[in-house]
Amino acid sequence: MRGGGQGRFQGEPDPVAAKFSRSVHFDRRLALHDLEGSRAHAVMLGRIGLLTAGEVAAIRRGLDRIEKEIRGGKFRWKDSLEDVHMNIEAALTQRVPAGAKLHTGRSRNDQVATDLRLWLREQVAGDCAAIRNLQKALVHLAEKHREVVLPGYTHLQRAQPVLLAHHLLAYVEMLDRDHGRLADAAQRADVMPLGSGAIAGSTLKLNREVTRKLLRFARISANSMDAVSDRDFLIEYLAAVALGGVHLSRMAEDMILFSSAEFAFLRFGEAFTTGSSLMPQKRNPDMAELVRGKSGRLTGHLVSLLTVLKGLPLSYNRDLQEDKECVFDAADTFRNSLEVMARAVASLEVDAGACAYAASAPELLATDLADALVKTGMPFRKAHQVVGAAVRMAEERGTRIDRLSRDDWETLAEGSSVPAAEVLGGSSPVIRARKALQARSAVAGAPSLTEVRRQILFWRKKLK
Repeated sequence: MRGGGQGRFQGEPDPVAAKFSRSVHFDRRLALHDLEGSRAHAVMLGRIGLLTAGEVAAIRRGLDRIEKEIRGGKFRWKDSLEDVHMNIEAALTQRVPAGAKLHTGRSRNDQVATDLRLWLREQVAGDCAAIRNLQKALVHLAEKHREVVLPGYTHLQRAQPVLLAHHLLAYVEMLDRDHGRLADAAQRADVMPLGSGAIAGSTLKLNREVTRKLLRFARISANSMDAVSDRDFLIEYLAAVALGGVHLSRMAEDMILFSSAEFAFLRFGEAFTTGSSLMPQKRNPDMAELVRGKSGRLTGHLVSLLTVLKGLPLSYNRDLQEDKECVFDAADTFRNSLEVMARAVASLEVDAGACAYAASAPELLATDLADALVKTGMPFRKAHQVVGAAVRMAEERGTRIDRLSRDDWETLAEGSSVPAAEVLGGSSPVIRARKALQARSAVAGAPSLTEVRRQILFWRKKLK
């Protein structure tokens, strides 16, 4: 087909060209949204007197019958009809004579732009629900193990003790920003293009407000040229899911590392691991690795559509057909990644002993010791230098900083009193680490037991 009809052309398109331009094999995904838009358009045409009440009713019955067939997998899609819109229109016209009037005042340009916005609204709602489910799984795991201490890492080197719950809640925060970005993208997409025609609206007195209300859009597009060529809302969606994929990848990476024998903090349930074809002892975190890998695919789709759009003149160009495959694949990839990560997180077992052992190194309290020196009146830079020198001295002696003598500390501090025993002495390493964490209870956002408990209660209430 050529633009929906043969009037301008005498012959059929070249078969290779026809196959190359065909989109029905992927844009049929918009079928239910196309039907929704067509019902609203038919009602509007009836309201302005271009269709009789009987014709509107017949068209709606025909569209309902087509929807039932599509949902039941019985609708016959024809590649020769090029896209989802022509397939539905041809089927309707064949069954309902008034169907030939349905395209009055409408172009496939504003039709597909409307369908995509309707699709995005539904997709984002599902994505946001999937994000909430993953957040719930993380909060549940954090609450279950809220007193487990492990090292926090910078540069993948042990830095300071933190709570495992605090680590998990960091990803809850990231996911909440993803949720907000998706909701924001959907809000900006909540504009109805229908009525813009191919580029310049219509000479018919279309009542776009009627259609807007029926399709539950917040606003009507203000510029017909922009309306049919705008794909910013898809770019924003791809940007949101690409960044969401990065967050999922980072989460997966942490869990892959922590489930390795070198860390042994976590263990995935068997259902989310696989064995090796050669090494019978292996238990590979394949689901997390796949999530990590698919983040590159999401980034690639964003770059792909940005590249398609960057050189397009106003208004509609056929290049825009390339928006759907990358957006649909990104949507499926992101949703699947969210769903599998939620289940994988729920399957995790935590080895509190391994976490505590890794957090027991006294060097993790070096900053706390420097803070204690600051409380005695020593400038922080000087305190930092003293504790750094103590770490070096302990390494050179093949010992640990909690085993240095009082004389050693006084020498390093040039005679000043050092409260090393207060920070490093006495209790077991685990209790020492918990004491250090609880000392942070006055600081909002810190990994103290009190603050983490407060954050867990906050998220439980928000996600309820």
